Amino acid sequence: MTGIFKKDIKTTVFLLCLPLFFLLISYFFFEIGYGKHLEYNVYDILIKKNNQQPKPNDVVIIAIDDESFQTLDIQWPFPRAYYTKLIENLTLAGAKQIIFDIEFSESTDSLIDERIGIAAKKHGNVIFAGKIYQTNENNYSRTTILPPVKSITKNCNVWGIVNMTSDEDGFVRRYPLFHKIQDKNFYSLGVTSLIHLLKPNQNIDINNSKNTFTLGKMIIPFLGNRETYLNYFGKPKTFKHISFSSAIDDSSIVLPMEEFFPINDFYFLKESKVFKDKIVLIGATVDELKDNFHTPLNTKSALMSGVEIHANFIQMAINQSFIYLFPRLLFYALFSIILIFFFYLFFHLKPHISIILVITLIAIHFVSSYFLLTHLHYVIPYLIFPSNLLLLYIVSLINQYLKENKEKKYIRKTFQHYMAPTLVKELLKSPNNLKYGGSLQELTVLFSDIRSFTTYTESHDVQDTVGMLRDYLTEMVNVIIDNQGTLDKFVGDEIMSLFNTPVHTKYHALNACKCAIEMMDKLWLLHEKWRSMGREIIDIGIGVNTGFAVVGNLGSEQIFDYTAIGDTINLGARLEALNKNYTTKRHTIISEFTLEHVKDYVVVNYLDDVIVKGKTKPIKIYELIEITHLPEDF
Repeated sequence: MTGIFKKDIKTTVFLLCLPLFFLLISYFFFEIGYGKHLEYNVYDILIKKNNQQPKPNDVVIIAIDDESFQTLDIQWPFPRAYYTKLIENLTLAGAKQIIFDIEFSESTDSLIDERIGIAAKKHGNVIFAGKIYQTNENNYSRTTILPPVKSITKNCNVWGIVNMTSDEDGFVRRYPLFHKIQDKNFYSLGVTSLIHLLKPNQNIDINNSKNTFTLGKMIIPFLGNRETYLNYFGKPKTFKHISFSSAIDDSSIVLPMEEFFPINDFYFLKESKVFKDKIVLIGATVDELKDNFHTPLNTKSALMSGVEIHANFIQMAINQSFIYLFPRLLFYALFSIILIFFFYLFFHLKPHISIILVITLIAIHFVSSYFLLTHLHYVIPYLIFPSNLLLLYIVSLINQYLKENKEKKYIRKTFQHYMAPTLVKELLKSPNNLKYGGSLQELTVLFSDIRSFTTYTESHDVQDTVGMLRDYLTEMVNVIIDNQGTLDKFVGDEIMSLFNTPVHTKYHALNACKCAIEMMDKLWLLHEKWRSMGREIIDIGIGVNTGFAVVGNLGSEQIFDYTAIGDTINLGARLEALNKNYTTKRHTIISEFTLEHVKDYVVVNYLDDVIVKGKTKPIKIYELIEITHLPEDF
């Protein structure tokens, strides 16, 4: 009992510790290792499938695109006077906020730059771009901040950082909220936009312990590296794009391409109220200016411009459609319990049921992950659970294989001396036939016993007795095995064999009768051998009965054996003993129950109606004489 308890403790520890160990390894692989790229891929797929986002209506992009270069017919950088004109036009058009994703960090003409600042001050809500540069020289890292030139900032000193951060694979999935340099926070372009949309007097509270960035009543979740997930509104060009050249093309300016046919694009833009009460971002979208980035929503032919990434963040903040990181501690605690539970199930379910369960759980996991992201805006680790589930299933499969292999070795070792090889093979296919405990089965039992064996042992020395028994039992067991019987046990000189268990055989009663006849034939051959050796011969009696009996691994918890018990077995033993009372040619008596199964194939002689010990009704018994023929499918 103590051994069983220790085995249960080991199994419990194994079922608890292995899922936790796999989960720990998965954490290092998927969270901070190579597997993070795989996580990114799944995240990108789910983001692409997200069609829950409304159409962005608050932000408009003025794009420095191919059309702008063709229309203006000049090289980059554009004259800064154009930007003054742009601010003036957007002010007339009623733009709520103007944001430049273009750096004015180098001075050109201080008077022209100053006019940009004056135009921005007149509008009242213009944000310029600053940038952070990091250089490494002689193992020394140097951080440089490049704000707009003083000619601009002396009139409008509002600017935000335009630096983008990308993941290890080069994709932009997160947006920086602020950069901390020498204990001072420099806010990104998008956050600066929000600060001035919500009015400057709003308090900013950064709570690192809760990973929240609070701006007035707006709470922006952020990751440990001061970034927040971007909830993209669609593929590139989802936001309304207007060419830079069209936005500055008013009646006061004649563009090179319009020298003979002035069109005045801005008039139509103003009249259509494209910019009215909109947040307007100005930035480069043309590939040559290298401000385009890889994002999960890219198309095969187009990357997303940096200015549109800023637009996505601002629109996301306005809509309050932030993406949150699911609490890691809660995730791992929850999935630890789930994995342990299903690992336990895998150890007790059949493999084909387990794999169906695994596939179903993985499908549920990804459907839930998609729902969490698109409806509740939560990101969870996507591959840790399915990978662990598959690993645990494989472990349970290996364990089951080893267990079955061990059982098959045990079965082969145990039964190869008691059964025909063909039956052992069949038994190996269905080892459940040897289940612990008993079940009611129909079978045929055969008992054989040596007559007057006690007298024989008294008149012969041990060596002669053992030699005779070895010859006799060896031949008898061979006959039993050849007739698809199972040697159940030796009780001294008595042999008990079963037919139709643990492997089903169609003609079990006929097999037993054929076995009885051949046992007698083999005994007569032994008689000739013993006579030639000068040995004394022996005789046996055989009893055969068919019926239902309790069959299985029976016994105590410490010691058990595969056997059969019940009235059918007892009657078989009584029939064998009745041979002493009747003179029969083959010393074989079968019951009426056995005869019912073999009557078409045997010749018998009715002997008597007898009441055996333990019975009240008489039973017909018959002498088995011969087998006339065998069925075609025998």
